[in-house]
Amino acid sequence: MQEHKNMLIRREFIRTGLGGALAVSADLHARGRSGDGRSPFDADLIPAPDSPREWPAFRPQLAEWRTRKRAEIGYDDSLYRRADLTWAASSFACCFTMLCDEEFYSPEQARYLVQTWLDAGEREFGGYDSLVLWHAYPRIGVDSRNQFDMYRDMPGGLRGLRGVVDLLHRRNVKAYIDYNPWDTGTRREGKSDIDALADLVGEIDADGIFLDTMSQGAAEFRAKLDGTKPGVVLEGEIALPLEKIHDHHLSWAQQFRDSRVPGILRNKWFERRHMQHQIRRWQHDHTAELHTAWMNGSGVLVWENVFGSWVGWNPRDKSMLRSMLPVQRRYAHLFTGGQWTPLVETKAADVYAGLWEGDGMRLWTLVNRSERTVKGPLLSIEPSEGEQYLDLIGGNEVKAAREGGKAVLKGSIAPRGIAGFLARKAGDRREGGGEFFRRQAEGLARASGSAQFPSRKTVTRPAPVVSPRPSAPVGMAAIDAVDYDRDSVYQVRECGQLTSMDYTPGRGHDRIRTPVAIRRKARLARYAIDLAPVTNGEYARFLRSSGYRPRHPENFLKHWQARAPPAGKEDHPVAYVDLEDARAYAKWAGKRLPTELEWQYAAEGPAGLLYPWGNEMRPGRCNGGEGGGTTPVRAFPDGRSPFGCYDMCGNTWEWTESECSDGRTRFAMLKGGSWYKAEGSKWYTDGGPQAGRFGMKFLLMWPGLDRCATVGFRCATPLAEGG
Repeated sequence: MQEHKNMLIRREFIRTGLGGALAVSADLHARGRSGDGRSPFDADLIPAPDSPREWPAFRPQLAEWRTRKRAEIGYDDSLYRRADLTWAASSFACCFTMLCDEEFYSPEQARYLVQTWLDAGEREFGGYDSLVLWHAYPRIGVDSRNQFDMYRDMPGGLRGLRGVVDLLHRRNVKAYIDYNPWDTGTRREGKSDIDALADLVGEIDADGIFLDTMSQGAAEFRAKLDGTKPGVVLEGEIALPLEKIHDHHLSWAQQFRDSRVPGILRNKWFERRHMQHQIRRWQHDHTAELHTAWMNGSGVLVWENVFGSWVGWNPRDKSMLRSMLPVQRRYAHLFTGGQWTPLVETKAADVYAGLWEGDGMRLWTLVNRSERTVKGPLLSIEPSEGEQYLDLIGGNEVKAAREGGKAVLKGSIAPRGIAGFLARKAGDRREGGGEFFRRQAEGLARASGSAQFPSRKTVTRPAPVVSPRPSAPVGMAAIDAVDYDRDSVYQVRECGQLTSMDYTPGRGHDRIRTPVAIRRKARLARYAIDLAPVTNGEYARFLRSSGYRPRHPENFLKHWQARAPPAGKEDHPVAYVDLEDARAYAKWAGKRLPTELEWQYAAEGPAGLLYPWGNEMRPGRCNGGEGGGTTPVRAFPDGRSPFGCYDMCGNTWEWTESECSDGRTRFAMLKGGSWYKAEGSKWYTDGGPQAGRFGMKFLLMWPGLDRCATVGFRCATPLAEGG
């Protein structure tokens, strides 16, 4: 089969007149998404011929293809000429920002850390041109709140987000909101998603919409956004078709595989002002993305906190991006206009270069594909009278050697590194003199060659110390000490498992919804656990007795009226309480929350049952959502666990004392499942009744978002040994 594909590729190269470009590896073309017989120019990243002898023939073919395609499509570039939309062409560095990231929002200070975040971005990566403000996934689906509700429930609501965007704009950074088109199973807005998005853009003054899981937005997006505010752009996650470049100013170049000789980004070649952000989110080595961006005058997506999984950039790759971005921003007019000559010949093996010309300047971008340092002659170019040569990465002037009438530029490129040269008329001061080059030299001096992954340690918050009781209080089940040695089951999702996921690079999505069992071993001391979840009525008594008022009241007991439980639901499990609200009740009661393993053992019993009542799901044993809401906590006596505990499957999820953080992501484990299950998409979080061994890693942010309609709790307490 593969040989047949390779044959088709060879035939296509002959048909399109590439001639000597047959030297291009057929296997590389197959990997470039052209192995189905389509033209290699249809690949998202057009693979390049291996031999420099074929490059002069390859470049005219690229130009001819672009001319032909523009004519076929009837391409109209008017939106790229609109002044309010031109910013997108130079938005080289975009940061995918989890709003719950502890370095972006501080739970302790209860405020967004926008300035700190941007300062760190400048220090570590060279600064951001735009941020994707990510909010819903992987949390969405735990209750009926939709993606727009989840923006409304961020700290400070939409006004708080408007403040975030205002601060970004003061630093000349653009802001995207996120659109999840698959969110069709939660609460509806009463208007179209496009109208809701346009309203949201206007309310927080956003600059763009990131189209999650989409290659393109509907045609009506443009008119709706133009009616909201000037300069709003669309950027999709999936490779953008040529036919939609005219009204999508940016797109992701996600998981594009390059040829050995650097290939050409199809969409960037088609429209020089179209910005593509290179992204391979699970990689620990980003040099492939950086090379593609550097050789194509395009951008990079910085994404370290991948939905709660830490995939940090190493020092080498950060250093490379810090060197690239100032050049790309300073000479954006060359990368988005003028003349681009892909693949000019170099003087060093494994080193490849492209040429950008305009405004009386010539600029070369070079990459070293090898794992060794390359030193010495790099380029041989036609000299020009009175021309000065500058090292754009090192920040110094280069004295060209003369060789056979050519000017030879020498330098050094680190393994998998980059280089850049600028030729301009000596004394040309249009760009501010030597300050730029001084900063580049300083940046190179502090650059690192280390490719070591910057791992983070996940720390578990200690459970509160509670004095042991001699025996189980009324309403609690006593459980003897046990050497716990069992499996806990988690759903493989991009937010990771207990600490972080060991993802195979490039295999994030295809492992979602795969259950994995992790063996857990621990000594559980003797303890008691509530026979039933804490009810609305019990929580009301706590409030009257303690006078408890949460620091942040947003969504606290949202379903209550006048600080009283809904009539007739006093014996339903309390919900709309966050982890601190649950801890406050437990402390008042002289108890604490159960640990995850204590909860699981109480649900499974000594025999390790799959469900509290046995090893099969059976009707009438739990609240599976048939009534569309919660039920009394003792409504299913036949569903009790071996220790007599009610509602350990369905009704509401339950908090456990399992808060963890790696300094960027806080989370806690929820147990038991709930009556609610969002249907229609695999991207929703886990819902419905769950087995006792199942745990959901629940990302934490702040009380207004963490309080959910389907999450409650029960308490536990240590018991004295031998009681």
